[in-house]
Amino acid sequence: MDGFECGGHPGEDDVPNFILLPRAAEELTIPFVASGGMADGRSLVAALALGAEGMNMGTRFIATQEAPVHENVKRAIVAASELDTRMVMRPLRNTERVLSNAAVERLLQKERELGAAITFEDILPEVAGVYPRIMQSGEMDAGAWSCGMVAGLIHDVPTVQQLIDRTMAEAHALIHERLAGLAR
Repeated sequence: MDGFECGGHPGEDDVPNFILLPRAAEELTIPFVASGGMADGRSLVAALALGAEGMNMGTRFIATQEAPVHENVKRAIVAASELDTRMVMRPLRNTERVLSNAAVERLLQKERELGAAITFEDILPEVAGVYPRIMQSGEMDAGAWSCGMVAGLIHDVPTVQQLIDRTMAEAHALIHERLAGLAR
């Protein structure tokens, strides 16, 4: 389940995880994972408490040492705050959350100027074929690229093993120390 916080395509209804996950738990009979805004042990415990069976960390895993993306991308995520993403392609009903950059600002200007008349062809320079230039070559203003609001919680570029170990240790401590203390 992708909450509105997620990088990429959050859907068109702008429902954040604190509402989406309990609603999913009420409606679904199959297990699901939480996605969007997931970064650490706090996220995992919250996702479990809200009804998910686990969590997906998209943007968080991009900022790991093993991620096959340019170092500029990893640095941009670490430098970003939760306020540095933008929603693009809303008029096309293909909404995508992306990290703000010069190409994104050009795209948003086109959306403002063209309004409901905008077409995918109008924004091709900002969205088509840009991922190799950004993710492989590190050209950070080449186009729009998906990034979640969770960037504001990302402060380092650990190994995947370090990230998983830290996440599980944080979740364990929250469950067995802080939350267990509330039951007394």
